[in-house]
Amino acid sequence: MAEELLTGNRTEMDAEDEREIESEAEKSCCCGSTGRKKDRTDEEKQQLIHRLNRIEGQIRGIRRMVEDDDYCVDILTQVSATSCAMNGFTKELLARHIKGCVTEDIRDGSEEKVDELVKLIQKLLK
Repeated sequence: MAEELLTGNRTEMDAEDEREIESEAEKSCCCGSTGRKKDRTDEEKQQLIHRLNRIEGQIRGIRRMVEDDDYCVDILTQVSATSCAMNGFTKELLARHIKGCVTEDIRDGSEEKVDELVKLIQKLLK
């Protein structure tokens, strides 16, 4: 599993879980979205993109460290920091999804987003 995370490979189960989540998402849309898209405010986009830009910079830094033959522990420390940043991004996006899309669907009497959320959380906690 750790090797898959490092190399970016996905298992068949991960792909199957993702297809199932996507299938559930296609059945209903949230927050004024159409199809597989979500309408976000400019401020919301900016905040998310800012986090991603920082993560992208961290990854470029790790690449440079490898190219420069830096010490393994130093590289792994930066990898850990980048993983924490990705986890932070994931938590932020998940919170926004729950507060917006899921809450709205619950108010409308739909439980589809709740089912989708349960499957998503199970996938994230693997």
